[in-house]
Amino acid sequence: MPLDFTAIDFETANSSPASACSVGLVRVRDGHVVATAGWLIQPPAGHDEFQEWNVRIHGIRAEDVRGAATWREQFDRLCSFAGTDVLVAHNAGFDLSVLRRASQATALDCPPYRSLCSLQVARKTYELDSYRLPKAAAAAGFAEFAHHDALADARACAQIVIDAARRAGACDVHELAQILGIRISEPAVAAPERAVA
Repeated sequence: MPLDFTAIDFETANSSPASACSVGLVRVRDGHVVATAGWLIQPPAGHDEFQEWNVRIHGIRAEDVRGAATWREQFDRLCSFAGTDVLVAHNAGFDLSVLRRASQATALDCPPYRSLCSLQVARKTYELDSYRLPKAAAAAGFAEFAHHDALADARACAQIVIDAARRAGACDVHELAQILGIRISEPAVAAPERAVA
């Protein structure tokens, strides 16, 4: 199997994982970036307050997303781009949580995505004093990017996995995970509801 995956990064309006206000997506096929996309999102109602801390990090304000598609309106576009790929993100638990929680907040069924964490990949691949995205991306040969711009961050994640696979001699993300001793996260399967007597 070739080195195929989609890197993803979200920025959020506040501390709620459902408050997605921007997404970046990078499609990788056979170890090469073949498509990129990124856009602003109106966070779901009830999760749409822009907190000063978050604005300071990514620079996105409420007025910036006023004309943007809502989570519900852009969801099919996001899912179409990702397809059935393994999703790669730096601290993947956060980004997958944003996907699930924003979908729950808008009564949408989130596809059962599998994920690989580029932070874990970086920790197993490089000897660094910090594994924050800018440092890990620089080690992978992707320096000087606009950190906290969702598309730039997704591109940095993609580069880390591409570089790590090359160094490890891995043909695909599954082999890379196996060589590094980490796992590709499978979606949680909800337990069936039991009838209450």
